[in-house]
Amino acid sequence: MSNQIDDDDLRPLATMSASIKVGESIPPVPVKEYAPDKPEPLVLKGKNIIVGVPGAFTGTCNAQVPGYINAFKQFQEKGVNGIYIVAVNDVFVTKAWKENLAPNGTEVHFIADDSAAFSNAIGLTFDPSVVLGNVRSTRYVIITEDQKVTSIHIEPEPGKLTVSAAELVLATL
Repeated sequence: MSNQIDDDDLRPLATMSASIKVGESIPPVPVKEYAPDKPEPLVLKGKNIIVGVPGAFTGTCNAQVPGYINAFKQFQEKGVNGIYIVAVNDVFVTKAWKENLAPNGTEVHFIADDSAAFSNAIGLTFDPSVVLGNVRSTRYVIITEDQKVTSIHIEPEPGKLTVSAAELVLATL
């Protein structure tokens, strides 16, 4: 039996629509970036990209996130101030994942939504508890201008990268 999580196992569990809509504000739900005892809401200035992923270290997530790290300068050239990878994992896991994917550092933010409160608030969760143990974020990309949502791209199957890969998002800017 393999220990590798196959994101295709998540396919039938995904939701296809968000409760947050274009024109609405990102909710001020606290998330964690640096420490488990320092929750803060995302404060977004200018154009930003929020990338929701089901889980750190999973196959498709490990394939998706390096694209954002490697293309960060290209995103900046298109006017993007920040890229935020949001995973339903604790801050220790998201920090370890960041160090694993970017051992020389990165300006991409890795955000722990440890209780899925942020993901629930925007209506982008699904329940793969059979595979991942608890509710997780759907795979999505939200582009904002300050706190306002300007576009949303939701993967119809969380194990695929049809609308949320970095190069596809970059092409839409």
